[in-house]
Amino acid sequence: MDAIDFAMATIPSDIVLATDATIALSAIIRAFDAHTGTLHFLGMDGMLHLAAFHGAIPAPVMEHIRTIAIGKGMAGVCAELNEPVSWCNLNRDGSGVVQSGARSLGLAGSIVVPVRSGAAMVGTLGIANTGERTFTDEETALLIECGTLLLRFRPVPA
Repeated sequence: MDAIDFAMATIPSDIVLATDATIALSAIIRAFDAHTGTLHFLGMDGMLHLAAFHGAIPAPVMEHIRTIAIGKGMAGVCAELNEPVSWCNLNRDGSGVVQSGARSLGLAGSIVVPVRSGAAMVGTLGIANTGERTFTDEETALLIECGTLLLRFRPVPA
């Protein structure tokens, strides 16, 4: 069984058994052999709000990722397009999508996928590695599936 088959076999049950979003996100990070990750959900104000994170994220960066505008940064662009956004190396981005705070984390290979309820984008799930990494189509599909499983941690609108 290769790594992706193993992840596909274990992640869904790990997420279902998780008692909160942080534990579920940690299981995803482990399964993908990543180093950090974030989960955001779309708020009533049209902004992405941080629901869970895993890994060492400095306070100044944390302030910028607590609430993210649609179209800003990797998570915001992913939400705007309702499509995965990835970089093999964040530090070599010349498009302006990757924010300077993201570069300061020392991360390289990263991906953010939409969390969908049906076809509607309701959040984003992102993971990153310290080394260069290109995520395969199979890994991207699995991460999108993980996002769907994380819907149960979405706050209920008031």
